[in-house]
Amino acid sequence: MVIDALVAIVLIGSVLAQSPKSAGMGLGGGNDTVFSSSARGMDALLARVTVVFAILFAVITLVIAKMTM
Repeated sequence: MVIDALVAIVLIGSVLAQSPKSAGMGLGGGNDTVFSSSARGMDALLARVTVVFAILFAVITLVIAKMTM
């Protein structure tokens, strides 16, 4: 369960570290397109980390659920 909690914390951190895809609610739209090309590599890395830790979290949670039955 400790590993599950640590994976969840890393998953939350990786989601929060990602840059937003839009300016949100249409205010100042298009301002983030100037900087999107320089951070593309980091965004791609964070997206992969998020997917890996989401799958890991799901698998660990299912294993814990099966063990408690």
